[in-house]
Amino acid sequence: MSGWIHRVRDHGGIVFLDLRDHYGLTQIVVRPEREFYEDVHHWRLESVVSFTGEVVRRDPETVNKKLATGEIELVAETMTVLSRAEILPISVADEMPCPESTRLRYRFLDLRREALQTGIRLRSAIIASIRRRMVDLSFNEIQTPILTSSSPEGARDFLVPSRLHPGKFYALPQAPQIFKQLLMVAGFDRYFQIAPCFRDEDSRADRSPGEFYQLDLEMSFATQDDIFGVVEAVMTGVFSEFSEDAHVAAAPFVRIPYKQALFEFGSDKPDLRNPLRLIDVTAAFADSAFNAFAGVVKKGGVVRAISVKGIVDQPRKFFDDMIAYAQSVGAKGLAYIGWKNGEERSPIVKFLSPDTLEKLKQAGQIEDGDVMFFIADKEKGACEIGAAVRTELANRLDLLEANAYRFCWIVDYPMFERDDSTGEIGFSHNPFSMPQGEMAALETQNPLEILAYQYDLVCNGLELSSGAIRNHRREIMYKAFEIAGHGPAVVDTKFPGLINAFRYGAPPHGGIAPGIDRIVMLLAKAQNIREVIAFPMNQQAQDLMMSAPSEVTERQLRELHIRVQMPKSSRKE
Repeated sequence: MSGWIHRVRDHGGIVFLDLRDHYGLTQIVVRPEREFYEDVHHWRLESVVSFTGEVVRRDPETVNKKLATGEIELVAETMTVLSRAEILPISVADEMPCPESTRLRYRFLDLRREALQTGIRLRSAIIASIRRRMVDLSFNEIQTPILTSSSPEGARDFLVPSRLHPGKFYALPQAPQIFKQLLMVAGFDRYFQIAPCFRDEDSRADRSPGEFYQLDLEMSFATQDDIFGVVEAVMTGVFSEFSEDAHVAAAPFVRIPYKQALFEFGSDKPDLRNPLRLIDVTAAFADSAFNAFAGVVKKGGVVRAISVKGIVDQPRKFFDDMIAYAQSVGAKGLAYIGWKNGEERSPIVKFLSPDTLEKLKQAGQIEDGDVMFFIADKEKGACEIGAAVRTELANRLDLLEANAYRFCWIVDYPMFERDDSTGEIGFSHNPFSMPQGEMAALETQNPLEILAYQYDLVCNGLELSSGAIRNHRREIMYKAFEIAGHGPAVVDTKFPGLINAFRYGAPPHGGIAPGIDRIVMLLAKAQNIREVIAFPMNQQAQDLMMSAPSEVTERQLRELHIRVQMPKSSRKE
């Protein structure tokens, strides 16, 4: 048996050693008569060794039921040291906490830890399961280019300079969007791949900077319902397979229009495990004497409320902490009313008439013991603050449904939106989407009222993917871009392959791309996406282990016809 020395225990003459490999731990017994016995005490943990010997059954009183190999042990006869370890910069056996920077710098050691080994093996199994399911659904796995042209996808491109074409650049794909559409034009009616994608964007707990992987798929002659059916079959299958006893939402998943999602949850990424909902109580405060809210309403703002059952007896600190939290996410305050023994309890009650209080009570379906929280702001701000407060209340009160995966579709996204700073109309989600109503909608409707066949898949408050039924007709694409302020020349220049392909017969098609990293993160119950990626970057988009990004030589720059101009703040004095 070969592996890494995990632990060593000297029990008064006989040495017991835990040998670890990819499959787990096995106990090795080293007796005093062996010639290598004295060396055991000098071996450092994580040295790589190989033993030969006899596998024997343990005595009943020494069986370790926590180990898969706990009923046997190897009595060592010979030993070979294959590689000696130096003093470890991080602990492997006891998985003691250490700074993330140290963990990432020594990721090869960090990956030896059981938790990370389990997560990476789970990732491998999930991807294998997804592949099997997609093949069973008659999808072809096809790889698309990594070096391609830059196109506006909503994030910054990673650019690659061309040596052979001075002054020109390739871009790493933010997604295989155009290529998978071209595959549909080419006649491959069901495509998928586990696709690497590259976006120069900031890190978050649920997003790795630089690169990520997604289950990219596209279907021809397919409706939105067809795509939903495929994704629901794959997601319910995978989550049921790898979530043990968790409750997985059954297909078909709940469908929530975008506007309704903002109205009820304050977000288009709702966590359906949370029973709390936002309700609109703007009218109740419009003519009230509570000027803090009435003033907001008169300026075109709204008042949203959240009713919480049976918490009126929470200590004052709970409410003070919730007010402080709301202020931390942008609210000027967080008003609340509690109902106890038939009476309203709140500093704002004196400003509200009995009729207003009754309207609030009915709107929130209030019973004795309940509390209603209020947020007043412009509609966008009320949504954002309301969403954050809703989540915080559920977390502090332990209201989330346990051990469950609640999926939903967010549908009917607006095709266009107005830029708050410029006032101009632009695409809100995906410029390649088919507008609902097609050309007639673009020609006759207010652009801000046009909906698109766009949809997001959300699970437990985490966006897993975005998708759309594509625009496969040139004239509709030109018109959509015209509304967004871009003439035909922009379309012809930015998307020459796609718009040219549409001249020669393009089928209706659509697709979606669930994120692999986030799927694994959910199933592994990891708090950070870096725990399910073998070699992640840190939050500053650096690979500390490989020292990337790094400087390159002047010769390399000359070959690429590039001169580096550092920002003033980075230049040496």
